Amino acid sequence: MLTADEIVRFDDAPAPPGRTAWVQGGPEAEAIAIVPAEPRWSADFELLAGIVREALGPLALDVEHVGSTSVPGLPAKPVIDLDLTVASSADEPAWLPQLEAAGFVLTVREPWWYEHRCLRFAEPRANLHVFAPDCPEAARHKIFRDWLREHPEDVALYRDAKLGAADEANAAGEHVMQYNARKQQVIREIYHRAFTASGLLE
Repeated sequence: MLTADEIVRFDDAPAPPGRTAWVQGGPEAEAIAIVPAEPRWSADFELLAGIVREALGPLALDVEHVGSTSVPGLPAKPVIDLDLTVASSADEPAWLPQLEAAGFVLTVREPWWYEHRCLRFAEPRANLHVFAPDCPEAARHKIFRDWLREHPEDVALYRDAKLGAADEANAAGEHVMQYNARKQQVIREIYHRAFTASGLLE
């Protein structure tokens, strides 16, 4: 069972010396495109979640739509983010072959950060994040999503931060990880409000 302290404490530790999270090289250089919200994103999630569940059966303990495409009306990169919970994300032989056979490609492996794995899917474009049960990061994703769904003022704040970060990152020739860093302060501000309102922070 997760504690409040585990949920509100962010783990920003970098990769250990000599290690990289990227399985097949770093992220491809491409312009960061933030597009208006698409009603079809929820249907895209259902399609992708169905593929995951069909591939894994009962091994898929939970599949959640997270990230900006999970918030109605929020502009986003047109890439669906899903959080998949399996019994052990570190036990790749138990779940990875089935997902690869279904068309997912492992791109990120981070044993030092919640044993996180990330797989990409080509169409509809998606990032599938794999975590074990009671993972603080996965819990935070749902808290952030649910807060934004109920607080339009923070949707507007986050929208402006995303658009500004994309413009600045594109002008500097940066990749998506640097874009993410540019909007982190606003994300943490929104998290603080959500944590406080839910009683996780006093």
